[in-house]
Amino acid sequence: MATLPNPLPKLAADPSGSALGLRLPAGSLVDTTDEGPWREPLLWYADERALPGGWAALEPARRTGLLPVVLDVGDGHDGPDRWELLPGEVSYPGDHDAEEVLAEYWEEYAAEGDAWHGPAGPFPHAQDPDAAAAGAADALLDGGGPLKDPRLALVPARRSADIPTAIGWTGPVNHEGDTARLSAVLRSWEDRFGIRVVALGFDHLLVSVAAPPVSLADAEAVAAEHFAFCPDNVLQGADPTLRAYAEHQVLDQRVWHFWWD
Repeated sequence: MATLPNPLPKLAADPSGSALGLRLPAGSLVDTTDEGPWREPLLWYADERALPGGWAALEPARRTGLLPVVLDVGDGHDGPDRWELLPGEVSYPGDHDAEEVLAEYWEEYAAEGDAWHGPAGPFPHAQDPDAAAAGAADALLDGGGPLKDPRLALVPARRSADIPTAIGWTGPVNHEGDTARLSAVLRSWEDRFGIRVVALGFDHLLVSVAAPPVSLADAEAVAAEHFAFCPDNVLQGADPTLRAYAEHQVLDQRVWHFWWD
């Protein structure tokens, strides 16, 4: 994984983040991986449950090279120090072609004879992607959603799509062992749909969507990409068809939720 200067070590001596121009709540640096301590912190995350407005408070961290994300440490999986992170086992997202990755997944998981029709979109951005991410984060943190115990976090990454790869996240390991290939797809979705990685759990991922499809035909095209990216989303649904998934989970939806069994 190509790296960039990591400002997180400064938080070891200055937990408030004042040296970086930040005002952080109490939190912890994580360098724990499944293969022992990493050479530098992979992320910082807050000790207390995240509340609406917390994402916006972290926005100034962008200028330091740190990107906000919400970590779900509930549902029996504890914090990221217990997530079996493997940053040394991932490649660089820019080394992969998103369309080729999706086509390979489709060929592996789609029914015989179902042809891959290529990527969907792009769609016009109805909202600024970062504003959409802040709004989605607030909605998720307002309770009643899929996050059991959300905590605000900061990750050194070039772009939001790279966050899972930057920490060596292994949530999709039963589907893909090199998370950089999934980040390549997320990069493509950033460009075409204005997505941002808003939340990560042990084995699930939520993204905000600034430009979701607004017709069923476009939603079905995006649903095919979702199926390739995360087959469990469709195959383990109440109605395991792309059309039903497109209609209920993709069409005009501002948050996409993926989970791997």
